[in-house]
Amino acid sequence: MNNLSGPCMLMHMVYTVAVSGATGYAGGEVLRLLAGNPNFTVTTVCGHSTVGRLLGEEQPHLRAYSDMTVADSSAGTLAGHDVVFLALPHGQSGAIAAELEELSPETLIIDLAADHRLIDPEAWKSYYGSEHPGTWTYGLPELMLADLETAQHTTQRTQLAGAARIAVPGCNVTAVTLGVQPLVNAGLIDHTRLTAVLANGVSGAGKALKPHLLASEILGGASPYAVGGTHRHIPEIEQNLALASGEDPLAGTARITFTPTLVPMSRGILATVSAPLAPGIDIAQAQEKISAAFASAYDSEPFVTVLPPGQWPNTSATVGSNQAHLQWALDARTQTVTVCAAIDNLVRGTAGQAVQSAHIALGLEETSHLPHEGVAP
Repeated sequence: MNNLSGPCMLMHMVYTVAVSGATGYAGGEVLRLLAGNPNFTVTTVCGHSTVGRLLGEEQPHLRAYSDMTVADSSAGTLAGHDVVFLALPHGQSGAIAAELEELSPETLIIDLAADHRLIDPEAWKSYYGSEHPGTWTYGLPELMLADLETAQHTTQRTQLAGAARIAVPGCNVTAVTLGVQPLVNAGLIDHTRLTAVLANGVSGAGKALKPHLLASEILGGASPYAVGGTHRHIPEIEQNLALASGEDPLAGTARITFTPTLVPMSRGILATVSAPLAPGIDIAQAQEKISAAFASAYDSEPFVTVLPPGQWPNTSATVGSNQAHLQWALDARTQTVTVCAAIDNLVRGTAGQAVQSAHIALGLEETSHLPHEGVAP
């Protein structure tokens, strides 16, 4: 994993940016978050089938960039920028990134696809069916990194500072990881027996036309997909929870049964994750210990909110924001902890933490120009 050298950080007050995949949902959200950000100026927007068109024809809500012409998403076009965001489907970003690294090694490259997230090459081959493109610095600043020797933890921020290659987490992964990592880190739940059900907005499936995403198909219905341990985010979640518990991610014991469900909303993820209390946890003390674990993990985090008692996460409250809203409950009868996490899949789950990670890598204010507030109604 490479680090930025001094000149890139010292000479630039404003960083030039190219966004590949600018006409898609994730790329469009990166552009929306960069609009007006004093740290960056977008000089190039790239696409594939839309090359030569004005961005305003594809993303009419992005008036700041409406007169920019969509260029081709090639390494040659992207080279020479200070920062490149790759908002491409998995399998495509890895090839472009490899070529771009050769042409423009000083560029900060941020991959929003899955290509560089996993540490284990065999897990990549198993779930994605191709050769592993390599592992980059993971772009979840709040990820807890346990140290078993000191019984303390740091966060992924320590790894992101100065990073030159960043892999942004999956949106489902973000919701589940933020939801349960405090409990895993504190040893309060059995992280070998996690169960998660997620309600997902349709924008998570991308912008390409697909029959099952037509309004006539999705409105008024809900349907599961990638059932039975087949979803590609599973190894990434288990990798994160291994790190949170202090285990070797290549030999970690974290296991999750994970069922995403498509629901008729454009944005949002509501993750409901359950796990039994860890063996030996006194049920009489569990409530207090769980509360303390969440407070220790998130009281100082700007983009994670544990809601007041009795208030439960709602995806509508996180739309447009980089916030994750969490709440938990202990079922004393079954000795099971349930955590609910709500995020906007395009902001907190994708573009927001991409920009957040870029800020950290470049030594900028982490929260700069990122939205804390949602949009309602």
